[in-house]
Amino acid sequence: MRTMQKTLLTLVTGAVLSVSAQAAVNYAGQPYAGIKVGQYNAEDADDEAVSYGVYGGYKFTPEFGVEAEYLTTGDADAFNDRFEKAEYSADVYGLYATYDYAFPNTAVYAKGRLGIAKNEIDIDYTDKTDSYYNESFSVSDTGIAGSLGLGYNITPMASIEALYNVYPKAEDIDVDSITLGAHFKF
Repeated sequence: MRTMQKTLLTLVTGAVLSVSAQAAVNYAGQPYAGIKVGQYNAEDADDEAVSYGVYGGYKFTPEFGVEAEYLTTGDADAFNDRFEKAEYSADVYGLYATYDYAFPNTAVYAKGRLGIAKNEIDIDYTDKTDSYYNESFSVSDTGIAGSLGLGYNITPMASIEALYNVYPKAEDIDVDSITLGAHFKF
């Protein structure tokens, strides 16, 4: 009877471990969607803007896929002195090819994105002495954009990732950002 119990326990344990190992496989042909937050940095601005957005993609293989993103920001000071002030906010729309490298025997992966994005910056200028000179305008450009970062598979269906992003210049304003995202796979 003891041998039978040991054999049964061994078989059940083996089956459970086998199912767990199969669930950890990152299947190709898998869509995902997520949200992200971070900091958007416009060159020579006094403050970084808080950014937030959504993204989604599709993995054709465990390594290669495509991803789309929309990122927006709150208002941030470009400069603020005694006589004048300027605030900016931004919107980014991007479409990228992605590559993920899964580190062996871990849940950690490296991620790279390369694609095209539209970067639009809205600027509100305020003259504190004469409101006649106040104005609002936008600058934008579409061009090459990319990202590098690390991710962690919390479960086979949920991941978090931190990325450093570079977006196209808008009127010679260099722009980059750091984001932290979480996505779910379907």
